[in-house]
Amino acid sequence: MREEEWAAWLRLAMKGDAQAYNRFLLAVTPHLRSMARRRCDQFGAPPSEAEDVVQEVLLAIHLKRGTWDPTRPLGPWLTTIVRNKLIDSLRRRGRHLNVPIDDVSAFLEAESETHEAADRLDTETVLARLKDPQRDIVRSISIEGAGIRETAARLKMTEVAVRVSLHRALKSLAALYRSK
Repeated sequence: MREEEWAAWLRLAMKGDAQAYNRFLLAVTPHLRSMARRRCDQFGAPPSEAEDVVQEVLLAIHLKRGTWDPTRPLGPWLTTIVRNKLIDSLRRRGRHLNVPIDDVSAFLEAESETHEAADRLDTETVLARLKDPQRDIVRSISIEGAGIRETAARLKMTEVAVRVSLHRALKSLAALYRSK
């Protein structure tokens, strides 16, 4: 019932009725605040974040009210704006969702063991398609983590030659990958 009333006010506001727009904003703000608080709690954000989100949502409603389809329900449109503004806020502040490592460590260990051997075989299969010294350069730099200078000294090559060879090897590997 209230959503229908809000939608009616917003429709009138979109036609230029300032009083209807004021009624809409005054009526919808407590609902937006409640949604923002719930979402902040859900995402582990401090409750103080909710008021900032509400202000951003109100601004978004004002700027984008023309994007709401008056033939569709208002609630999902508002909910989407609240969700998106909260996500934007969390991203700006650098917040990340954290999952305790204890919850996933057993899964990660099992996953790692089964894929480790397959990854080694895949790597060797792909490297076998390269010619020397490209294979040695890719293995040294990309897999073992050696630097250009160290690799050049070990292979008795110039640093420029190592860079060129690495570039060509990676280009060949990319072409092999695209052809699959």
